[in-house]
Amino acid sequence: MSSALWVSKTGLAAQDTALSAVANNLANVNTNGFKSDRVVFEDLFYSIDRQPGAQADQVNTVPSGIQLGSGVRVAGTQKVFTEGSMQTTGQPMDLAIVGRGFFQVEAPNGDTLYTENGQLQLNSDGVVVNAQGLPLIPNIEVPAGASSFTVGSDGTVTAILPGETQPTQLGQITLVNFTNPAGLEALGGNLYRETVASGQPVEGTPGEEGLGTLKQGVLEGSNVQVVEAMVNMIAIQRAYEANAKVLDAASGMQQFLNQTV
Repeated sequence: MSSALWVSKTGLAAQDTALSAVANNLANVNTNGFKSDRVVFEDLFYSIDRQPGAQADQVNTVPSGIQLGSGVRVAGTQKVFTEGSMQTTGQPMDLAIVGRGFFQVEAPNGDTLYTENGQLQLNSDGVVVNAQGLPLIPNIEVPAGASSFTVGSDGTVTAILPGETQPTQLGQITLVNFTNPAGLEALGGNLYRETVASGQPVEGTPGEEGLGTLKQGVLEGSNVQVVEAMVNMIAIQRAYEANAKVLDAASGMQQFLNQTV
């Protein structure tokens, strides 16, 4: 059977995966804190019919040889942690990280998860939580009746408590960073988990040690570039069509041989 059939098959499968990544990016174009994905391809092994540099005769060597590839595969997907557009909301519980860093939240099993979505709220106990109800780490509790909730650029949280006129510090929001953020495991819900590839989290105060600062009343939107995604989608479609034509050509050549030989 023609090897071109199998090569084109790998191309079709790879482009289908790439289109799935683009579709997911476009689906999350309005998801706060979403980071786009890109697909990384690599060529498969080669069949060496003639080794480059082999002796052509006693004096000369073959300059290039004969090396036939066997297709392509998806080597991995990578999160692109560029900063998304900032959207002013005016809500005091909305926080955006200007620069590098992740918020920390506590999962129900006690694990620490990470997110760049700063759309925070208060639960029934007055604890600051994310949209899934996971409490922020370090834990911050806002007493009932408190007003003028304020978060400084360095993560200092203050509010005016009932019966008082001066703000009281309620806690300190810290951020973490990773040596390789692209190595984090994406869990959905704008949450990530530490892996061996990401390295261990380095915690610090916003604005220090290379960490970004916090901006209150602002949310970081998705970093998906719609125009770029549309161009990528068109390129993927053309590549898919080209691979399909190769598949059809290889099938036609094989059919011709079967009918004439």
